[in-house]
Amino acid sequence: MTLVAIVSLSLPHNLSLSAQDGKTANKLVYTELGGPGVIMSANFDSRFLSSSQVGFGFRLGAGFGYGKYIEYDVYPEYTVSRSESRSYYSIPAGLNYIFGKPNFAHSFEVGAGVTFLTRKVSLFYYSKNVKPGNVIGFFTFMYRMIPKDGGFSWRAGLTPIIGTSGDLYPMGAVGFGYVF
Repeated sequence: MTLVAIVSLSLPHNLSLSAQDGKTANKLVYTELGGPGVIMSANFDSRFLSSSQVGFGFRLGAGFGYGKYIEYDVYPEYTVSRSESRSYYSIPAGLNYIFGKPNFAHSFEVGAGVTFLTRKVSLFYYSKNVKPGNVIGFFTFMYRMIPKDGGFSWRAGLTPIIGTSGDLYPMGAVGFGYVF
């Protein structure tokens, strides 16, 4: 009983010390519409330096998408194509750099990475060079609003995709989440 009382009395004191020790909230959990997860993804983003919200970091997520699989049979006289729509899961992973002032909520992200797809699909099937694949590349150019002390966060910007056929496609993304 005495141990429970000591622990419960010291807990609020420890929590107030941790809030004052200068730790910066730099881990972000967010949901993103569009972008590297293709349709929608849940992501984790963090800085490599734990005392800062700016600088080098990474992102890792899990999402899903919907694409078209096209198969061609080429004969001497003609070509036959078959297509079917497929849903798939995506795993976006990338490195990024956050530009901004320390202890300032507004910043700009520049990054690059790859998204692994669980099925061979052609994301942009209106392209002339259709090559279904399991990996796409991406870049990120995002405005970020991340409070220093944590809480609600959002981000929006451009996320060009390097499609399965190697073509570059413009794409955008918006994300909402929580920083801690």
